[in-house]
Amino acid sequence: MFLCAAVCRAQDISSERALLMVHFGTTYDDTRQKTIDAINQKARETFPAMAVSEAYTSRIVMKRLAGRGVVKDTPVEALLRLRAEGIKTVMIQPSYVIDGIEMAELRRDVDRLRPFFDSIYVSTPLLYSVDDCQRVCDVLVARHKADAKKREHVVFVGHGTEGPATALYSQIDYQLAAGGHPNYHVATIEGYPTQETALSKIKAMKGRRVTLVPLLFVAGDHASNDIAVEWKAELERQGLTVDVRLEGLGEVPAIQQLYLEKLK
Repeated sequence: MFLCAAVCRAQDISSERALLMVHFGTTYDDTRQKTIDAINQKARETFPAMAVSEAYTSRIVMKRLAGRGVVKDTPVEALLRLRAEGIKTVMIQPSYVIDGIEMAELRRDVDRLRPFFDSIYVSTPLLYSVDDCQRVCDVLVARHKADAKKREHVVFVGHGTEGPATALYSQIDYQLAAGGHPNYHVATIEGYPTQETALSKIKAMKGRRVTLVPLLFVAGDHASNDIAVEWKAELERQGLTVDVRLEGLGEVPAIQQLYLEKLK
């Protein structure tokens, strides 16, 4: 009887806890399955005692998906639904890359709803600490090979932001070079370092071939248009041979694991 009571109490406790995965979102079905759906499923396998839900934060993405009959909760909607189901403790893991505008908005939403829960824990995005950046660098270099002797380069292209969090891209760029990989670079679409920053270093090293890789969780609109079209065309105009590897960070099992280790 004592064992039964203990098991029942454990089940009661776990039933009051939930994990909420928060994503910017994407309208690209193929990359969503490889990234968002994949990490959600990995979270369920990693934390089987907790119910796993998801929320999207991009209003534009959610509106377009709704037009196709696909409805996604916002973080506020997801949290209110969980509370209505009796959940008292929520762990939140965002799939954001940096601690930018989206993270600030998520924290504001969570603070508004804290009084309704016993506890809400908000984890950090992929790139937050120096160790985070180094682990990501190690994964990226191992996954995307480039022979410096053959003048091959890799440029990881992030989104960028106007806030101070954009400094993380420069930090990764520096850590790659400091780690003995001067032919690996980081650039951003809307921040710093820029395309020109990376190009100047490639030219200084007399680079011949460049591979562009999204430093984005999903390889969606920015990857398919900005990186694969505009960036590729510009670098080719500069006399470089350019390849594009349309793979979002969320497709990489080792990157998925880095996100989930933050929750542990």
